[in-house]
Amino acid sequence: MQIRDLPFPDPGDPDVRSGPRFLLWLGRGQLGGQLKALGWGLLQQCTLAGFPLGVGLGVQAVVERSGSRLALAGGLILVLGALMAVGDTMLHRAAITNWITAAARVQQLLVRRTAELGAALTRRVAAGEVVAVSTGDVEKIGWFVEALSRFAAAAAALLLTCVGLILYLPSLGLLVALAVPVLALAVLPLLPPATRRADLQREKAGRATELASDTVAGLRVLRGIGGEELFLGRYRRASQEVRRAAVRSARMWALISAVQVLLPGLLLIALVWYGTVLARDGRIEVGQLVTVYSAATLMLFPLRHFEEIAMAYSFSRPSAQRAVRVLSLRRAAGPSTVDAAPTGDLYDPVTGLLAPAGLFTAVVCGDPDAAGRLAERLGGHAQDEETDRTGPDRDGPGDRPPGTPSVLLGGVPLDELPLDSARTSVLVQDKDPVLLSGTLRELLDVPASGLVDAGAALDAAQCGDVLDALAQTSTHRDGDPMETRITERGRSLSGGQRQRLALARSLVTDPGVLVLDEPTSAVDSHTEARVAAGVKGLREGRTTVAFASSPLLLDLADRVVLVHQDTVAAVGTHRELLRTEPRYRAVVTRDTEDPPMAPPSFTAPHAPDGAHPTHTTHTVGKTAEIEERA
Repeated sequence: MQIRDLPFPDPGDPDVRSGPRFLLWLGRGQLGGQLKALGWGLLQQCTLAGFPLGVGLGVQAVVERSGSRLALAGGLILVLGALMAVGDTMLHRAAITNWITAAARVQQLLVRRTAELGAALTRRVAAGEVVAVSTGDVEKIGWFVEALSRFAAAAAALLLTCVGLILYLPSLGLLVALAVPVLALAVLPLLPPATRRADLQREKAGRATELASDTVAGLRVLRGIGGEELFLGRYRRASQEVRRAAVRSARMWALISAVQVLLPGLLLIALVWYGTVLARDGRIEVGQLVTVYSAATLMLFPLRHFEEIAMAYSFSRPSAQRAVRVLSLRRAAGPSTVDAAPTGDLYDPVTGLLAPAGLFTAVVCGDPDAAGRLAERLGGHAQDEETDRTGPDRDGPGDRPPGTPSVLLGGVPLDELPLDSARTSVLVQDKDPVLLSGTLRELLDVPASGLVDAGAALDAAQCGDVLDALAQTSTHRDGDPMETRITERGRSLSGGQRQRLALARSLVTDPGVLVLDEPTSAVDSHTEARVAAGVKGLREGRTTVAFASSPLLLDLADRVVLVHQDTVAAVGTHRELLRTEPRYRAVVTRDTEDPPMAPPSFTAPHAPDGAHPTHTTHTVGKTAEIEERA
């Protein structure tokens, strides 16, 4: 794989059993690149090891005043230099290619998993951690993959050099061969504590940065309560903790550097002393001593790769473990048995909620958190309480407890649909939608059916004032609001403007089923009524489910469903339920008194074909029975 061939057509199915296994899987996936880098690394290291032989021949030629042998030594050095230049250049090229392609493979895997899980991902892993894995951790993982081939080449070169020195001059070669393992392994015991100290430093630096960000974001509030000095003192203490952690980390790395200088220095001193004694006694020639000394000196370069691979592994192993934590998450879905996206009624067997095809159904829940979980469930996503039950060792955030049925669309379980079909069939907009940075045109440029244009969606979502505000700040020569850039997460807009733009984006996609969780919670009553009317008009003939408690929106719904304690308790129109259902009236009118309990008298609607509702009998208030008889 070359860099120009990125991205990978298929990044593969990673081994996510552990961080080391994931690193091994990455290395096997780039076996061709690793072998290429190993070959060029061997050429570079072996030519480097050959220089002492040329230098030794040249010195001995000078001692013996042999011009021909001096010319031969010079020619050998020139050839070795040319080969080393080629090997070094191509090794760097191959190694960097391995680094970039490994990082790209990991990023593709992360993007694929993020796209597969969607909003369910952030319930198991913080969004910041996903970003950290796809940036800093990816670089560390790529570093280990890149350093692996260079380390293998350096180890092979050291082995060949030691064997060559023993054959060339056993008396000194044996000394070098015995010292090389000590030099290679001496710093390994120091690396784990050094890595721990570096991780602690990064952790404390992250906390200090988070504290600074929170302080800046809440500066107005801090000034209002006179808390600037309090938080400044907290930041000073956090900053001092970072400084102390950095000093402790630097001391350990300084000790490692000192060991790397001290031990090779002792080897060279011992080699020179012993070699001088042998040369003075006439047992070796001066050229041989120079050759062995030069070889020992140049062996320090490949020895550096032992330290590098140990550092790369120490840093990449926790990074790989964090990547595995994200990549191991799975969406609960059995084998896909449906080819086309189904149509029909949307039905939840757990609560008994039925949203008939083509109608605007409003759902009222007394608990906003329960409403959010039910909205996510209707989209085929995991529920928070299911996540808590399954624990951290489960297969993924989409896994449900055994026996929990899936939501049905046209009688087909959403879990049995291919991911693309499920996302096309049912779209869930939660109560806190995210606007990505970019122009308004880019924001609305999403996969869609093509039946709803951006203008109609913006009109239905009552975004006229938003367009006017964007037109005033537009840098486009025509003042086109569609070309105005929206900042990250829409921070330049008010909460109501962000909510309406997100609603327009959802309307543009024109899904078969649109689930809205409190779509008008951040707008005033006048705008809310117009938004509700616009959504109903634009979605005419399409299935829409809106979780809300606003009478303005509920009055426009074709049918209203009251969900009480995770069970459908009543179904009707807004006006009917106000008159007959005290629990519904308590939620809609914001009554703080507990409504009276009612005897069983309501039968849930029949489930669509293929569904088996788990709840069939529900309750309504005594008032409902009296008024119905009247």
